[in-house]
Amino acid sequence: MEHRISVDISDGVADVRLDRPDKLNALDTAMFEALVSTGRELADETSVRAVVLSGNGRSFCAGLDFAGFAAMAERRPTSDDGVLNPIVAVPEGRLTHLGQQAVWTWQELPVPVIVAVTGHALGGGCQLALGGDIRFVHREARMSILEIRWGIVPDMCASVLLPRLVGNDVAKELYFTGRMVDGEEAARLGLATHVSDDPLADAMAMAREIATKSPDAIRRDKLLLNRWDMDDVAAAFAAERAHVGALAGSPNQIEAATAFLEKRPPVFESGT
Repeated sequence: MEHRISVDISDGVADVRLDRPDKLNALDTAMFEALVSTGRELADETSVRAVVLSGNGRSFCAGLDFAGFAAMAERRPTSDDGVLNPIVAVPEGRLTHLGQQAVWTWQELPVPVIVAVTGHALGGGCQLALGGDIRFVHREARMSILEIRWGIVPDMCASVLLPRLVGNDVAKELYFTGRMVDGEEAARLGLATHVSDDPLADAMAMAREIATKSPDAIRRDKLLLNRWDMDDVAAAFAAERAHVGALAGSPNQIEAATAFLEKRPPVFESGT
């Protein structure tokens, strides 16, 4: 597997960083695989009491790798990673495909996950930030549920995670418009827990504080406050896969992606 994630564990805190700074930590198959495998490894690491998830370089995560956008404009879904390709089978015993699990693994992790967002958290990167329990966001950061730009729907757990944070009406606005919000507005809406001038330092400070508390109580706190109805969650994830599958490669999806890449207004067919 290509190197995509760095992990340093000290005093009960796992410092997990997306490590593809030259690409603004964009999501490709190797990054999805690294996120999932890192989550699984940390779940088995009994010394870990809190996790901080951030991105090396100037951005948390700029979203899907540009090669994925090019694929959308060429009438082909991306390969076998489960992103824009819901035909991929969901592994037995899992609720999710690979792209969804890259986000959901942080909810499944039994310890608190604190996300530090600087620069960009766009599309899949924004959904990844939603997978944490607490978010410190720089006031100049830019966050967006950006998938409408490409004529698709978000398919990395946002339909489950986002409405719980911001309410269904605000979630719909963010889905429908794909607009950017800065850190200040993100906090007002509920996307951010805290606005911070130094998100990583503040996230690490909170993680270290949490690591001094009873690990048994903290783990049960997370279980109690999550209280997911897994039947509903499984259905929601299946719906994400079905809807993005219906859109990927369709005429209006191709037109949305092509028009954006060509920097022109899109011309859509009547909705179906």
